Amino acid sequence: MAVSLRDARTIIEKALEKGRALDLNPLSVVVLDAGGHVQAFEREDGAAPGRFSIAHGKAYGAVMLGMAGSAQMARAEAQGYFMAAVNGVFGGQVIPVPGGVLVRDDAGVVIGAVGVTGDTSDNDAIAALFGIEAAGLAGEI
Repeated sequence: MAVSLRDARTIIEKALEKGRALDLNPLSVVVLDAGGHVQAFEREDGAAPGRFSIAHGKAYGAVMLGMAGSAQMARAEAQGYFMAAVNGVFGGQVIPVPGGVLVRDDAGVVIGAVGVTGDTSDNDAIAALFGIEAAGLAGEI
């Protein structure tokens, strides 16, 4: 199973809806497949143009490490040298904070990741998880 384009569009639409419902700052949402490739991306009006790179970094770290953003942040706090090394391996593309959410299939296999940015990292994760669940998939924050 993979994150389909239809699923990616649903995830983005519902994550943005959740952001508006919570009165969050303008969000940017990216959906990656299991190989770390962009399936879809949207940036709300008013979101800074650099937000793609941040959303991508959150999702990329999650999918490439098989570790959600909150777990990455805990690892970075406990073992900063590890996350620094990981970022070296991945060309500085990993942003180890909440808002990078793993997407799993019914068997628990990682099939992609979602990265949301624009508000606090915890709020970004809430919006991502809402979108993932609205698409009928399981998220891990």
